[in-house]
Amino acid sequence: MAAHSKPAQLGPWGKATAGAAGAAFANVLVYPLDLIKTKLQVQVKKSADVEKQEATASNEVHYKGTWDALTKIKNAEGIAGLYAGMNGALLGVTSSNFAYFYWYSIVRTLYLQYQKSDAHPSTAAELALGAVAGALGQLFTIPVAVITTRQQTQSKEDRKGIIDTAREVVEGEDGITGLWRGLKASLVLVVNPAITYGAYERLKDILFPGKNTLKPWEAFLLGALSKSIATIVTQPLIVAKVGLQSKPPAARNGKPFKSFVEVMEFIVKNEGALSLFKGIGPQLLKGFLVQGILMMTKERVELMFILFMRFLSKLRSQQLGKAAALAAAAKVASPVIAK
Repeated sequence: MAAHSKPAQLGPWGKATAGAAGAAFANVLVYPLDLIKTKLQVQVKKSADVEKQEATASNEVHYKGTWDALTKIKNAEGIAGLYAGMNGALLGVTSSNFAYFYWYSIVRTLYLQYQKSDAHPSTAAELALGAVAGALGQLFTIPVAVITTRQQTQSKEDRKGIIDTAREVVEGEDGITGLWRGLKASLVLVVNPAITYGAYERLKDILFPGKNTLKPWEAFLLGALSKSIATIVTQPLIVAKVGLQSKPPAARNGKPFKSFVEVMEFIVKNEGALSLFKGIGPQLLKGFLVQGILMMTKERVELMFILFMRFLSKLRSQQLGKAAALAAAAKVASPVIAK
């Protein structure tokens, strides 16, 4: 019975808070991977000779891979360097997931009311609802993502706080609209959760056929694998989005990219087609861990909300009962007082 009453008891705010809490917890655990994959995705691939020449001419650091980036950042900035820009990143992750789950809950409720049926939406409908919720969430939260990307890709000397970084973006060539750079790519990337969901359902039928209730480790495995598939398919768009939101590479002489297609063309021309998948290692690992942890954590936070709401409801009922008893006692006693 509790399982059936759960959706009715937890409204949009509760679901959104649970999703945001789960995402924040998961991303705190793997934040260094997020930082490293961003740095790998924005750097321009260079030959060994060019790299040596530029290393002597400037203080720009080039990373050969995940472990190389981890080592160089730790040596240059200490452990704290692996968490540079985390405040903005957590704000972005929390707000984007809150917005996604909030809008998804509302859009799904409206859809069911329009259908006038208690039947579960079809897979296609669920994908469409998820895409709409993702698009609405992006409109409200992408400025935080732009600021976070800037912070993650700045050197230690140039790194600023959230407000100063936002001011730097606004004072740039695009003005206030610079805070929404990469919006088109972000809207296209709402297919990522759609692919994740579709892969989740297919993998569930293959790995756990006929099973309706999954154990925590099973939910983790399905979520992690499905997210990995979605990441591989959409990685070029992820790289292009990061390129749009970060400072333009030196080869463009400060000229920002205008579209994610332009970013992809630049990468293919200067680094080769395989570079559209640069940073795929930490991106996959991050997605694998975050999605798995998120699914388990969100479920438990939702349960905590439900139990807390039941406690408040019980407490309120007890208080109302006491108030009613006092009112009844006063009513009985009032004739005696009148005499």
